[in-house]
Amino acid sequence: MIDLTTDQKTFVEAAYKHFNKDILTRGEINSFYEKKGFKNPSWLKKDKYKVDRGTYKLPLDKNPTENEKIMDTGESKKTEAAYVVSSLTGNIVPSKDSVFVPFGNYTDVKSIIASGKFYPIFITGLSGNGKTMSVTQACAQLKKELIRVNITIETDEDDLLGGYRLKDGQTVWQNGPVIEAMERGATLLLDEIDLASNKIMCLQPILEGSGVFVKKINKFIKPQSGFNVIATANTKGQGSEDGKFIGTNVLNEAFLERFPVTFEQSYPQSKVEKKILTNTLKAAGKSDVKFIDKLTTWADVIRKTYFDGGVDEIISTRRLVHITQAYAIFDDKMKAIKMCTNRFDDDTKNSFVELYTKVDSGANAESIMEDQRKAEVASQLKEDNDSESDDEQEEEYSNGYNA
Repeated sequence: MIDLTTDQKTFVEAAYKHFNKDILTRGEINSFYEKKGFKNPSWLKKDKYKVDRGTYKLPLDKNPTENEKIMDTGESKKTEAAYVVSSLTGNIVPSKDSVFVPFGNYTDVKSIIASGKFYPIFITGLSGNGKTMSVTQACAQLKKELIRVNITIETDEDDLLGGYRLKDGQTVWQNGPVIEAMERGATLLLDEIDLASNKIMCLQPILEGSGVFVKKINKFIKPQSGFNVIATANTKGQGSEDGKFIGTNVLNEAFLERFPVTFEQSYPQSKVEKKILTNTLKAAGKSDVKFIDKLTTWADVIRKTYFDGGVDEIISTRRLVHITQAYAIFDDKMKAIKMCTNRFDDDTKNSFVELYTKVDSGANAESIMEDQRKAEVASQLKEDNDSESDDEQEEEYSNGYNA
């Protein structure tokens, strides 16, 4: 090492040994010197050692070997590519959401994250019931760094672990979000994991907590303390039996087995949902207790009907939040409801709107559900009668034709 004091050399050697890389983010430098008791290495955070925005190169005294000098083409060239972190240079602790109300598995999720232990979690549940929000807000409360990755069927090893990128005319290696989370000791959130293909199997060793060997750079990455993996999904990784969640896949059993615990997330109870909607309106400078009471009653009736098989769609907590936000903007309740139910087919939307008018008129949930059941029975009887009539007509036609 050139032009360094003894203390500076000691810091560089210790940092390199700890991170096993020579380019560090400002956050990594700061957390390392604070934890290890070094003086603030402000000398390192100068332009002289700056590689990119918020990243700095440790001044290691490394003379290239003859073999390294020869490596100047093809794949060999890649192993000498700069090791850069360009997208995650600052604080990535989520912000606290004033609307959030703890419910469901939140306390357990928070406890696991707070423990600092590696204990992967799989959270499953219907859309819009707060799976991702519970993880995000647990990290926010704990001031824990969180890296969220939205999984698709196209997600592969390059997206997750990293790959070579072209930067300033040079080929450089850029960490993927998984490696970033491992090296920062952050929580890794794999959102919509059941949309993944078998390419997700590259995470197998990581889900065992033992680190991963990145073949492209010939380097073993060991997770830092506090690293954990949390996955969310609408299914349990067995595909969507009713076809509601198109695109979800059957995940490899060995992959699913590496999640020691699975939490089933339900929609919040009515009193919790009311508090969420109250907070949403409050954040927008409005208040309407009666409207919130009617919205939660309306949603509760629809959900019970959905679980009884009476309707094919459901009103999620997220949808209720959207309605209250629309109401805060337009100051028109029915307009807000109609706008936010336009995503459903016309028959469903019209039945939902009609149902709300009944709730709004003062009808209680029990009487509404009884009317719903009677309507379903009448509709089923009509379908059966129509079917029998069609069969009789077809039989008469067949008999007349044979005669």
